[in-house]
Amino acid sequence: MRLLPAGDHAALVEVDDNAAALRLAASLRERGGFVDVVPGHRTVLVTWDAERPQLDVDDLVVEIAPGKLVEVPVDYDGPDLDEVARLTGVDDVVGLHTAAEYTVGFVGFAPGFAYLLGGDERLFVPRLDTPRERVPAGSVAVAEPYSAVYPRESPGGWRLLGRTELVLFDPAGERPALLEPGDRVRFVAC
Repeated sequence: MRLLPAGDHAALVEVDDNAAALRLAASLRERGGFVDVVPGHRTVLVTWDAERPQLDVDDLVVEIAPGKLVEVPVDYDGPDLDEVARLTGVDDVVGLHTAAEYTVGFVGFAPGFAYLLGGDERLFVPRLDTPRERVPAGSVAVAEPYSAVYPRESPGGWRLLGRTELVLFDPAGERPALLEPGDRVRFVAC
């Protein structure tokens, strides 16, 4: 862990990997006492008010709790399933995709669109050369080291493995995004 000053009342914490960044951020948020805690891919930005003394590495030693587990039921009938098998040489794409436990690395692109890390490297495939104009909401997809579920209909260039009926983003909900950084995800074939 490395601590870098980021102004008078902020520090950027560099850690080994995304999972460590997410666990550290969740634990610091739970502990409280900071203005903001923002995880990145391998960093955590921590800000505090003027009354707090300068942060040091000892302030970052916390109990790290795992994120909540969300199971996503999937009908693996996507238009790119056979192409992913061809590109990877994997006969059982569904088996590999459902065997892993994923971690939400970060959320972006669209509200509720969670980038999931932790899948089997044999399923790392490139994005489509030409993105689709419309990807249906609930589409389960892979691209490079990520898996994701499209929370709404949108353009997209990821390879579609299947679909889920699970609602990933509800702006009227108490917690609009179902998946947040640090949460764990398991895909379950229907």
